[in-house]
Amino acid sequence: MGSTDRIKNVAMRVAKWHDAGHQVVVVPSAMSGETNRLIGLAKQIMDQPDPRELDMIASTGEQVSVGLLSMALMAIGKQAVSYAGWQVAIKTDSAFTKARIQSIDDAKVRADLDAGKIVIITGFQGVDENDNIATLGRGGSDTSAVAIAAALKAAECLIFTDVDGVYTTDPRVVSEARRLKTITFEEMLELASLGSKVLQTRSVEFAGNYRVPTRVLSSLTDPMLPLEVEANSGTLISFEEDTNMEQAVISGIAFNRDEAKITVLGVPDRPGVAYHILGPISDANIEVDMIIQNQSVDGKTDFTFTVSRGEYNNAINVLNGAKAELGAASIIGDAKVSKISVVGVGMRSHVGVASQMFRTLSEEGINIMMISTSEIKISVLIDEKYMELAVRALHKAFNLEAE
Repeated sequence: MGSTDRIKNVAMRVAKWHDAGHQVVVVPSAMSGETNRLIGLAKQIMDQPDPRELDMIASTGEQVSVGLLSMALMAIGKQAVSYAGWQVAIKTDSAFTKARIQSIDDAKVRADLDAGKIVIITGFQGVDENDNIATLGRGGSDTSAVAIAAALKAAECLIFTDVDGVYTTDPRVVSEARRLKTITFEEMLELASLGSKVLQTRSVEFAGNYRVPTRVLSSLTDPMLPLEVEANSGTLISFEEDTNMEQAVISGIAFNRDEAKITVLGVPDRPGVAYHILGPISDANIEVDMIIQNQSVDGKTDFTFTVSRGEYNNAINVLNGAKAELGAASIIGDAKVSKISVVGVGMRSHVGVASQMFRTLSEEGINIMMISTSEIKISVLIDEKYMELAVRALHKAFNLEAE
């Protein structure tokens, strides 16, 4: 959706699927750079824009896109109709700038589809119980698309993006990175939540929870690519592990530069200490990721956790405000850290992944600050200056460039 010419290409691609007999709903994002421009205008008025009013402004980018795409389809002889999220209606909660979808009324959309129309719906937005426009946060168009696909029980949700699928890691960091033909929902959810920018975490959650077959494809290919080729390209996010996938211990390596570490030093080690530290953080709507509590020494303990770098100053301010109540000796932080994770369903049936990961980082002289694990992933926090070196070393150590 970067320009009117690109929008015309989108229209041709959509028409191709409609001509093949499919009912089609399209959920476009705003035109390239438009959301940033709109937010920039708001910040010229207020340093910290009011969230409700910011959503009112930011939501207009997608409204322009759906109108233009609808007209582009009409220009090539297709019946099309566009809707803003509130017209459908896509109901959300009232957490402005990071709202969550609660329900979707699909009656109007189904009626239009049955009438032979192509329906275009704004992504990234909905309306709360008080009829306020609320946006879903960055990447929210993916979430909207999968949620609408789930509501309509769509045969498949195709996510067209600027990459041609999901890779073993970011090709800009590791040139040997390989595109995966298939990946499980569990792996994709871990990769998305750990910093992979291909899909937003909530869109993968929706796809997994409602069993929406989802495929990631490139929007940069020829819009008239034969349907049978396009339908089998990209990366399919699958429901179950393939027998071939069982051979791959690790499917991908994710990394996130957007990390900050905060340590609360010398708090009394008593029941509820974690709650009393993280409660105010949660009340400030700040998400916490990795957590470590040290062993008690003389009745005192240190508590460390990570937040996104953009929330770092806010989190520090919140904790400083609660410092006396916590009985903390001091609060320190580091906003120059990065998280690296190895992900793979094969970890369930293979041992030695952690030791290989730690050995590889040790051989490169990279110190590990924090570690967290799940059944199919291991994450470490390191100094951000070593991030790319660590990703390249781990990609090679796990032989991810091989088919």
